[in-house]
Amino acid sequence: MAVYTDISDAELDVFMAQFDLGAPVAFKGIAEGVSNSNFLLDTERGRFILTVYEARTDEADLPFFLSLMRWLHDAGYPSATPMPARDGALYKRMRGKPAAIVTFLNGMSVRRPGAAHCREAGVGLARLHLAAQGSGLSRANTLGQPYWAGMFAGYEDQAEALKPGLSAVIAADIAAFERLWPRDLPQGVIHADFFPDNVFFQGGKFAAAIDFYFACTDLYAYDVAVCLNAWCFEPDGSLNVTAARAFTGGYESVRPLSGQERAAVPLLAWGAAMRFFLTRLHDFRLGGSGALVKPHDPLEYERKLAVHRAAYASGEGLVVFGAGA
Repeated sequence: MAVYTDISDAELDVFMAQFDLGAPVAFKGIAEGVSNSNFLLDTERGRFILTVYEARTDEADLPFFLSLMRWLHDAGYPSATPMPARDGALYKRMRGKPAAIVTFLNGMSVRRPGAAHCREAGVGLARLHLAAQGSGLSRANTLGQPYWAGMFAGYEDQAEALKPGLSAVIAADIAAFERLWPRDLPQGVIHADFFPDNVFFQGGKFAAAIDFYFACTDLYAYDVAVCLNAWCFEPDGSLNVTAARAFTGGYESVRPLSGQERAAVPLLAWGAAMRFFLTRLHDFRLGGSGALVKPHDPLEYERKLAVHRAAYASGEGLVVFGAGA
């Protein structure tokens, strides 16, 4: 979440007139994340989040995102649900950009998750995968493995500026993924951005997931791999094995992984690190846009790439299953 588009009181009043949510009584920007402009909105009818979708979000994908959130909510999964306008539309426009209002969720994210949080997050992710089944919704993962070569094209010099020799290493990794990437594992709708700041807890238990604007159809085990990178690494770049085993244990308590999925996780985690390195590389070059947000450091994920690369080359892979699984 972030603020790229400022909204005046007059603009907000015009926008809110299209909804049956009462008059706004409080409104402030949320300066977190990197993708869209987000605001905490209190009205006479309750508390909501207003999101203005910026350039990275393709308007053509909004029906998928918003319909998924409504499906999950109706299925009993703790996620925000979009509030329809008076004409039934799930989003309207603000300054020519699409914008939607969704329900506010109680709970808090954790900045330094422990093993117990990781286990609960694993439970929440598996519940999401199961809850989305039967929705009939599908969207290609346009930030997935087939797109990484194209995402890196034109950014070679940027990688070199971050670390000499990095461009060739990244290119070699991408070529390896093209050869090795699994195609026949179980798949369905995944979150694809299930980071600690997108997961809420109450009383130490998983309470809700937010920010479904990267959700897509891909391998379930890839979503697990994304989370291992996001939840289970220490600030020094090392994998916290206890946290990783807790996460996979929580996930498998709801949806057991097949033997093929387990075997693929080390490669998928290496690839998931590439996805976030590439998008951070892009955002880092575009930093200073005036948004109330600081771009994430791509070198954090360069270090994770190095861990995965070495583990895969050793033939042993990461130790992410075991006690508690």
